[in-house]
Amino acid sequence: MTKHYDVEAVRKLFPAAERLTYLDSGFQTPMSTPVRRALETFIEEAYETAGPKSVWIERMEATRAKLAAFLNAAPEEVAFTKNTSESMNIAANALPLAAGDNVLMVHGDHPNNAYAFLNLARKGVEVRFVPMTETVNAESFRPHIDARTRAISMSQVTFHAGHRFDVEDVGRLCAEAGLYYVLDIMQGVGVVPIDVKRVGATFIGSGTHKGLLVPQGLGLLYWDRTRTELEPAYLAAISLARPPADLIARPDDLEPAPTAARFEIGNFNLPATHALGAALDLIGSIGVENIAAHCFDLGDRLIEGLDACGVALVGPRARAHRAPHIYVAALPAEEWLDYFASRGVRLSPERDGVRISFGMFNTAADVDRFLDVVRERGVRPGRSPRAA
Repeated sequence: MTKHYDVEAVRKLFPAAERLTYLDSGFQTPMSTPVRRALETFIEEAYETAGPKSVWIERMEATRAKLAAFLNAAPEEVAFTKNTSESMNIAANALPLAAGDNVLMVHGDHPNNAYAFLNLARKGVEVRFVPMTETVNAESFRPHIDARTRAISMSQVTFHAGHRFDVEDVGRLCAEAGLYYVLDIMQGVGVVPIDVKRVGATFIGSGTHKGLLVPQGLGLLYWDRTRTELEPAYLAAISLARPPADLIARPDDLEPAPTAARFEIGNFNLPATHALGAALDLIGSIGVENIAAHCFDLGDRLIEGLDACGVALVGPRARAHRAPHIYVAALPAEEWLDYFASRGVRLSPERDGVRISFGMFNTAADVDRFLDVVRERGVRPGRSPRAA
C-alpha cells in the first residue's frame, strides 16, 4: 500500500485500536489521546476552580474558527448544535415552506434527515423520494422538480452502504432552479473532503462523533449567511442580534443575530468543543485528502479479499461513487456479528450485511484480520456466505 502518512504513529494515539480490530468508525471512532487530554484539562479546571468560563468560551470560539476554516466557511456561518438530527431539524424548520410545497429526498437515506422534513406534513409540506441508485447527481432529481418544489435534502455519504453522492452537481442544480439545499455530512466529514462554498448548500449539518473524533453530544450547522430570510423556529437571548444586557425579555426587539448564532440556544457543550479543537488539529496535521486516500487503499484491499472469499459487496465498487471508508459485506448480521465479536473484530450490522468502516488509524493488517476471520468460518467461492 502507498504510504500517505505515518499510520503507525497515528495508530498509537488510539489505544482501543491496539486492543481489538476496530472497524466501526462509521458508528463512532474510539477516543484519541489528544481528545482525551482536552477533556481531562476541562475536567481538571472544573474540579479545581469551578471553571474559568471566560477561558472556556474563548476556546470554544477558537474551535469555531478552526471548524470554519476546515469547511471553508466563515466563523459567523457556523453554529454548534447537539447532533446531526438537531441540525437537520433546525434547517427544515427555518426554510419558508408552505402547504402544497414539496421537498425532494433520496429513498433509503438516513431516517433522521427524512423525519425532519416528514414532520412538516403537519404544515402541508410534501416529501417526495427519488430512487437511490449507485450514482446520485443532479439528473437524479431534475425530472422530479415541479413548480412547487422548494428544496432538496440529502446526505453526502450514505451510512448503510457507503454511496458517495455528487453533492456539488446537486448544488449547481439547486442554484439553477432556485431551490434551498440541505446537506447531511455526518458519514463523510473528517474523511471525505468538503468545501461548503463549492457545494453551495443553504445548510450543512453533522455530528462530530465519527470522522471528527469527538464523543457523542456535539453537532455543527453551517448556514449560508447570504440567506438572511432564514430564521430559527425557536428563540433565546443568545439567538438575538441585541441580547438584553439586564436579561429582561422585551417583545419589541426580537431581531435574530446576523450570524449563525441565531440558530444556537445557549449552554454549549463546552468540553466537547474543546475536544473538537484538539481533533481538528490532529486531522489537520494529517490532511483529509491523505486520510481519504489511505482509506480508499484499504477499501481496495477489502474488496479484493471479499471477491476471493466469494462474498458480495453491498453498494458501489468504483472509487468515483463510493466513500473511502464505508463498506458492507453481504454476511447476514444476525448470523455473523457475534462471531466477529468473539474474534475481537468490532463491526456494525446493516440492512444487507455487516458494515466495515475505517478510520485514520486502520491498517492493512486490520483488513487482513477481518478476511481471516471470514475464512475461518468456511466461506469459500461458490458457497453461500450464510453460516453453516
